[in-house]
Formats: sequence, C-alpha cells, structure tokens
Amino acid sequence: MANHRLKGSRLGTISYETDRNIPPQPRQIARYRTADGAEFDVPFADGAEAPGRWQCRNGMEGSLLNGVAEEPKKGKHVRTPWDMLRERRTIEELDELLTERLAIIGARRRGGDGARTRTRPADRD
Repeated sequence: MANHRLKGSRLGTISYETDRNIPPQPRQIARYRTADGAEFDVPFADGAEAPGRWQCRNGMEGSLLNGVAEEPKKGKHVRTPWDMLRERRTIEELDELLTERLAIIGARRRGGDGARTRTRPADRD
C-alpha cells in the first residue's frame, strides 16, 4: 500500500475560506436587566425567539426588557418526610405515639422492664 499523507497542514484545524464579500447574517438584539439594575444586550439570529431570562456575565440572571417575558416555571413542591407523615397520621395520633414512646424510654431509663443495655463492652483480661 502506498503511504498517502497530506503534507503542510493538519486536516480540520485551519479554514482557508475568507469572510470577504460575505454579508453578516441578520440578527436581533435582546436587552436584559438584572436585579441590581445592570443592563446587557444579547444578539440572536433574526427570527429566533429570545428567552425571558438570560445569565449575565456578572453571574446574575437578567429579565427580558424589549419583548414578552415568559412566566417563571413553577417548581415542583418537594415533599418532606414531615409532609408524608402528615398524609398518613393526624396530629392527635402523633401526640398519642409520642406519649407512648416517651413512656417506654422513661421506663428503660429507670430500669423498669430490664431492657437496659450496656453502653460499652466489658473489659477483657
């Protein structure tokens, strides 16, 4: 097999086309304002829909000024363990359970039912 190599350039790294005599693509400018009052512009292709919110270079999020700003997405409510417990039990039932558990713990601390456990292992000789 013959060794075919292209010498003098690396493929795909350099474009030999020029931008001469090529008009720029039409674009629209969307203006945004952050919560601290800073305004900034973002160019988009003509006909593209500008999003209602855009991240600024200073790290803050800006709202669209010239155009229709989209409504912020409503986040899904995160169910906590307390919420899930409240779905299964009422406050009265939880009060009863708490009273029962406190009575059991108090009896163990007083040594009432012999369920006392050692807190550290026995010393071996």
